[in-house]
Amino acid sequence: MILSDRRVRVQHVENSTDERVPARKVLGLAVPALGVLAAEPLYVLVDTAVVGHLGALPLAGLALGGVLLSQISGQLTFLSYGTTSRTARLHGAGRRAEAVGEGVQATWLALVVGVVVLIAGQLLAYPVARGLSGSDEIADSAVSWLRIALFGAPLILVTMAGNGWMRGVQDTVRPLRFVLAGNAISAVLCPVLVYGLDWGLEGSAIANVVAQVISASMFLAALVREKVPLRPDFKLMRAQLGLGRDLVLRSLAFQACFISAAAVAARTSTEAVGAHQVVLQLWTFLALVLDSVAIAAQSLIGAALGAGSSKQARGVATQITRYGLLLGCVLLVIFAALTPVLPNVFTSDAAVLAEIPHAWWFFVVLQPIAGVVFALDGVLLGAGDAAFLRNATLGSAALGFLPLIWLSLAFGWGLAGIWTGLTLFMLLRLASLLWRWRSGEWAVVGAVRTN
Repeated sequence: MILSDRRVRVQHVENSTDERVPARKVLGLAVPALGVLAAEPLYVLVDTAVVGHLGALPLAGLALGGVLLSQISGQLTFLSYGTTSRTARLHGAGRRAEAVGEGVQATWLALVVGVVVLIAGQLLAYPVARGLSGSDEIADSAVSWLRIALFGAPLILVTMAGNGWMRGVQDTVRPLRFVLAGNAISAVLCPVLVYGLDWGLEGSAIANVVAQVISASMFLAALVREKVPLRPDFKLMRAQLGLGRDLVLRSLAFQACFISAAAVAARTSTEAVGAHQVVLQLWTFLALVLDSVAIAAQSLIGAALGAGSSKQARGVATQITRYGLLLGCVLLVIFAALTPVLPNVFTSDAAVLAEIPHAWWFFVVLQPIAGVVFALDGVLLGAGDAAFLRNATLGSAALGFLPLIWLSLAFGWGLAGIWTGLTLFMLLRLASLLWRWRSGEWAVVGAVRTN
């Protein structure tokens, strides 16, 4: 039974008593986490390259089906991030069995939610695909892939839960091995099934499920080896769902913004949407790099607060924020230097290349801001301060990103207007996160955060 812990709120005054952790400890958590974050996009690239040689229609089907499947992990991040927050506190308090128990309950949630997603996906696959594509042929192709790939949905969620509890106990190396094992075997299997057995697009979907089976099985085996009770605990699951609600709403705000941006870019011109896609994919990739620092922050902040050390939590928060700023500055310099050559790697279309500068310099200049914002996201997630993150993200989206996006459509501001909206969104998030960080209201010590 988890005992209620005394909650202490500490006004943050940065001083010499704030404790740090060795930089190598941060890197030891962040680098393997980056590998896990990058593994899935890299596998998608391999899958795309294999299917791309089948022709335009299978590639379009894979693109649409893949977007729909990715929404599962995109909207259910609480299974990883929320689990890390709760697990890290218990780990910091020296209660490893209870920490791993959070992973057990997150895994049960993953299986239940995954089965619901599987059933709903089978029923809704065609109407949703048809509505998004506007084409019977593309919808048919996407659904043929998606109906098979959906069998991996419960396993994707199990992997997310496994990542969550292992990060919480400061083990980011095993998750990297588990994810790489599944994706590597699947990457080899994909061309064999697609071409060797002539299963076409469906072969790609089967390879995808195989990857999820391998990774999820390894995470499940790791849970069993911990020798903790594996039975469901509905009280704990309800608590995890409470945190999950805030993180799902936060994710929906991001989705609303970026889907709206894509829609407005598409209505601006074909060249504009192409340029937006190029710059947005680079933004997404660098977000993964910066997010690896945030994952280290979640684990370290949760452990410090679980151990009752608000000083160390504040010290680590300052340390991680500085690392995020430094990394963002490095990325700014690198991508500013690559401006003359990098866009040409993605397209040779002169009209698209002419549109890219309208978004490019926003993307470059935003990197230091993103570095700080993502680092502070990790700090507050590690502290379990999800309600504040939800409100800050929803408010920044409603006041910044969304109005500028739709004004861009109304007044023909194009990509410059869209990326001005993203800039305002990030600045509003930066201001709110800095205020919260300085207030110290997030630093609630104890093995369990009860508010």
